[in-house]
Amino acid sequence: MSTPLHIDFVSDVSCPWCAIGLWSLNTALARLDGQVEVTLQFRPFELNPDMVQEGQEINEHLSQKYGASPDQLAQTREQIRQRGATLGFEFGVGKRDRIYNTFTAHRLLHWAELEGETGKQKMLKMALFTAYFTHGRNPGARDVLLDCVQQVGLDTVRAAEVLDSGAYACEVREREAFYLQHGIHSVPAVILNGQHLISGGQPPEVFEQALRQLAGLE
Repeated sequence: MSTPLHIDFVSDVSCPWCAIGLWSLNTALARLDGQVEVTLQFRPFELNPDMVQEGQEINEHLSQKYGASPDQLAQTREQIRQRGATLGFEFGVGKRDRIYNTFTAHRLLHWAELEGETGKQKMLKMALFTAYFTHGRNPGARDVLLDCVQQVGLDTVRAAEVLDSGAYACEVREREAFYLQHGIHSVPAVILNGQHLISGGQPPEVFEQALRQLAGLE
């Protein structure tokens, strides 16, 4: 019989290490198929909560925020691309030239958790990562969000109502505040059974070992 485990995946749609972390976790879960029964929920975190809707040129943004030089940015981008490739995720070269506000995407992910079938929130999260990092599309734009909703088989009419109404804004703000108050200041933050924290875009082996230990498989 498989062991039930719960994972809270705290992340932002515009965070490349979050995409790497999720694909790493997917790999680990595939290796443990049938041995653990995982409930996975995605929790909101905004790296840039004050970002304007039209976004900002990404190199300009990263230089201002971290003081990184063009060479450092290029080196990090290539490192991220290579890590993604080993996990089967494509970071589109030259596609992602802006960083955007992601609050609306988090509202939609909250809705998907409440109204979607099991696994639909995860599918939507993955679709949003692909839209942004692989194709360079704005994950805060209404048409992009609805395209992702359609891709994963969620109700586009209901999703449009959520987007246009501003629904779940308070709920997302409350969850963001909760994790900030509990010391989460960088993402991804992967919390296992509400107690064990794995930070950063770790390789699959790290997730697999932690899950095995919690499930009593080691």
